[in-house]
Amino acid sequence: MYFAALLARTEDGWEASDTELDDVETLSDLADLAREASPDEDTVLVLIEQEDAWFGVVRVDGEEDPRIYVSDAAAAARSSYGEILLTDELLGRDPDDGDDLDALDLDGTEDGESDGDDDEDAEGGSGAAVASDSVPHGPVGDALILDDLGVSETDLRLMSTDAVTEIAESLGASETLETVR
Repeated sequence: MYFAALLARTEDGWEASDTELDDVETLSDLADLAREASPDEDTVLVLIEQEDAWFGVVRVDGEEDPRIYVSDAAAAARSSYGEILLTDELLGRDPDDGDDLDALDLDGTEDGESDGDDDEDAEGGSGAAVASDSVPHGPVGDALILDDLGVSETDLRLMSTDAVTEIAESLGASETLETVR
């Protein structure tokens, strides 16, 4: 089960809104959605949580590039919402290093490999292993994303099952967040 909300920082405090991510396909789409929540270019946090698996925070400050933190990249990689956050840049990958479908040899053989070695491919072996090995287990991103708002790197890394609520409590926005939960 997923929960996603926007917290926009205003002169009067935090304002929360429930957000639907079904139409969001890229990090740019998500950042645009966040910017729409704050016409004054205030700080907006997108909080995404998959129950007992992972959480993510995207911070958008005006027109600056979004900052991202994901608690468990490997768990998030198995989620359509997590895949939006796990950019090549966040994972430290070169987008041109051949992980795209155009670079894959889809006939079941590698260059110089005979057709007799299909067992590993049939089990999802070589292709799946490369994909899962390229996503680390554990947190990725900017662990200082909320530091200036009172949530230290250590606090963020220690959060687990109900992180969105813990973050909101630390920001003084728990009642605001509960209105959209």
